[in-house]
Amino acid sequence: MSPTYWAAGTAVVVAALFAIGATVATANGGGGDDGSGSSSRTPGLYSADAGFARGMAVHHQQAVEMSFIVRDRTQDEAVRGLAYDIANTQANQRGMLLGWLDLWGLPKVVADEPPMSWMGSDHGHDMPGMDGHDMGGQDMSGHDMGGATTKPGALMPGMATKEELDRLRAAQGRDAEVLYLQLMTDHHKGGVAMAQGCASRCATPAERKLAEGMVAAQRSELTLMADMLKQRGAAPRA
Repeated sequence: MSPTYWAAGTAVVVAALFAIGATVATANGGGGDDGSGSSSRTPGLYSADAGFARGMAVHHQQAVEMSFIVRDRTQDEAVRGLAYDIANTQANQRGMLLGWLDLWGLPKVVADEPPMSWMGSDHGHDMPGMDGHDMGGQDMSGHDMGGATTKPGALMPGMATKEELDRLRAAQGRDAEVLYLQLMTDHHKGGVAMAQGCASRCATPAERKLAEGMVAAQRSELTLMADMLKQRGAAPRA
């Protein structure tokens, strides 16, 4: 087994162990008050905790999809190793997020919840108002989030459009590698912005810690992907 794949496999094991510990902690009330004044009560339907879990689960699913696409369109070990790592890590994290929603007794999809509306919530509390909840006037779709924007045709910051996914499916070799790295760079920038939002707004200690871990890991991968693009005579998209 190559060092790249060994490292990827190790990351998956660590993520799985963290998932078990964090889920148990959440089931036990999130460890109570962590000293930040956050409540360990069950998050509400339109809380930041629930909104982030729902939104990031969808965001992660696309990263997994793109990683599986590129795996079959290049034989480059470095790109395939990165794709393997991203797919497995984000699939594990997605399972954690959906598992928390189940533990909280909350739905995985809310029909009247605009994408990113949870970014307007305050420390995991419901926001009464419009149709039972107030988005605080902050529908984040199409808005800038620390440099990450939601493109027309995309659901959330950094997510690829259907047309971009079709282009990735049609590409081969170096073209597929470059497009994947560019799309995943955008995707990670959006993911970092969302995770930072949860780190400052979510009330569940275990979920905040997961979000903080996402920020650190994806920033590291952003640096790696910039180097990989440079090696291929390309650069992240503006």
